[in-house]
Amino acid sequence: MSSSTIWILMIAVMVLSMLVQNVLQRRFNKYSEVPLGMTGSEVASRMLAAHGIRDVKIVSIPGKLTDHYDPATRTVNLSEGVYYGRSVAAAAVAAHECGHVVQHATGYAPLRMRSALVPVVSFSNNIVSWVLLAGVLLINIMPSLLWIGIALFALTTLFSFITLPVEINASARAVSWLEGTGIVNYETQPMAKDALKWAAYTYVIAAIGSLATLLYYISLANRKK
Repeated sequence: MSSSTIWILMIAVMVLSMLVQNVLQRRFNKYSEVPLGMTGSEVASRMLAAHGIRDVKIVSIPGKLTDHYDPATRTVNLSEGVYYGRSVAAAAVAAHECGHVVQHATGYAPLRMRSALVPVVSFSNNIVSWVLLAGVLLINIMPSLLWIGIALFALTTLFSFITLPVEINASARAVSWLEGTGIVNYETQPMAKDALKWAAYTYVIAAIGSLATLLYYISLANRKK
């Protein structure tokens, strides 16, 4: 792949990322106005109980769309708008995060792979920018340094792609459970599904962007052979 093609891909990814984030915000704002009879925390409690999971805490955290499941602390962390919100958006996000809990409890293979990579990727993220910068500056003196940076960055790219099935599967579990319990109906189920679909797109764009950046550094290293 030529350098110009890679640059075009990177620019396209940046534009798509901004568009997806914009649509995601509008979708969540829209579906946050659609009322539901349960708060996000109540939905989460009910979903965990339905799967026999009783050792995971549900807590409220600051921010917007900061929701996540932390397997290390065994906590479902819901943003305040989701934790206290009584809307389709709040229910969808809460159920999605509980989908990760169910993945953890059932030993879902992609989640196990992602969890195994977390320590390595965390280390890589702390130094990769500096290694790549040094590799570019010293490419004529120490070309192997850039390849070390590329190897470290490749780990983050791999992590991004392993994340995709984890997120998509958690959303599928969430929508299926919400529909099966009657928390959402024929009118609100498509809304919950749509909200989670656009959230998943952010991970797709991030993975493609990471791959494009990786290809750029590889092409840079190859030009200096």
